[in-house]
Amino acid sequence: MLSETLKILNKEGVKLDKRKGQNYLIDRDILSKIIHSADLSKTDTVLEIGAGIGTLTIPLAKNAGKVIAVEQDRKIAYILIKRLKEFQISNVEVIIGDATKIAFPKFNKVVSNLPYKISSPITFKILKYKFELAVLMYQMEFAERIIAYPGDSNYSRLSVMMHFYTNAEMLFKVSKNVFIPKPKVSSAVIMLTPKKGLKVDEFLLNVTRALFQHKRKKVRNALMDSFHEIGVLDKYERRDLISKLDQELLNQRVINMEPENIRKLSKEIERSIKDKDNP
Repeated sequence: MLSETLKILNKEGVKLDKRKGQNYLIDRDILSKIIHSADLSKTDTVLEIGAGIGTLTIPLAKNAGKVIAVEQDRKIAYILIKRLKEFQISNVEVIIGDATKIAFPKFNKVVSNLPYKISSPITFKILKYKFELAVLMYQMEFAERIIAYPGDSNYSRLSVMMHFYTNAEMLFKVSKNVFIPKPKVSSAVIMLTPKKGLKVDEFLLNVTRALFQHKRKKVRNALMDSFHEIGVLDKYERRDLISKLDQELLNQRVINMEPENIRKLSKEIERSIKDKDNP
């Protein structure tokens, strides 16, 4: 795969830019494992983000009913379109655009080697769509944050939201040596399966964001410092509202909070704000 990829890039005069997350997979075994993990059939419509020159797109198209391939780099997208024609592949819809900004057509599975710099916004965006499963390659540190538990140094806002909305499983690790250009860190492939009744709670999202801006602090102090993420209250209003919350929760450190306690706290804050606005 290395020689084939280099041949295509050299022929088209493309120099990959690591700053854009353009790290292309060059290992057929890893590629096969990703495809196998997605359990594809001809009834599936697969969303691929960061399609590149089609390393993953083409085998996806051979196994799925349809592929929606999103690529931001216009020149690379045209190379992908050209390759699809050469392989006489007609079940791929190529969308040229920023995946963080565009609306996605209907899909039921997501399979992607994600550009690392958009891993977080894309993951949260995908959760707002209905889908059956996602098989996604992430930078190792990000993957570890997805599956982290309370008290773990990797425990984060991402860990909490994944707990609420998905069953997350690390499928396998991927060496940095199977990409060009070689990234500085290793990767991992994660499977996300949405939990039933998935509906993103924006208020909970905001509370979690506020807390984890100061995850080493006690909850009381984290809320005081970052309440602007939740609502517009002055210093004295914040202090008064926070003082009425569950004291046991307020005295915990954010990094040690169980997700269900974060949800409980979020509900308390939401009620308190509504009571204040509607005395």
